[in-house]
Amino acid sequence: MALTPLHDRVLVLPNAPEETTAGGIIIPDTAKEKPQEGTIVATGNGKKTEDGKVLPLDVKTGDKVLYGKYGGTEITVDGKEMLIMRESDIYAVIS
Repeated sequence: MALTPLHDRVLVLPNAPEETTAGGIIIPDTAKEKPQEGTIVATGNGKKTEDGKVLPLDVKTGDKVLYGKYGGTEITVDGKEMLIMRESDIYAVIS
């Protein structure tokens, strides 16, 4: 399914949650934290201003980003769990 976000929204594929700690301890499913990093899969055209101009987004498809723990709305696209969120919910681009 082709999905294109509207305006200033982006579609993010979250990274898989950590399975083990740095010391090698296996983390059970009930204790895993939601990931806060992911990769942008699709972007909208940009935010429209009051005078009708479109401001382009600062992020692009393929960027690795850091976002809020509870940011975005969870959706399922082609069997994959993804997040759709506004660009303002993204805190940083990881380089």
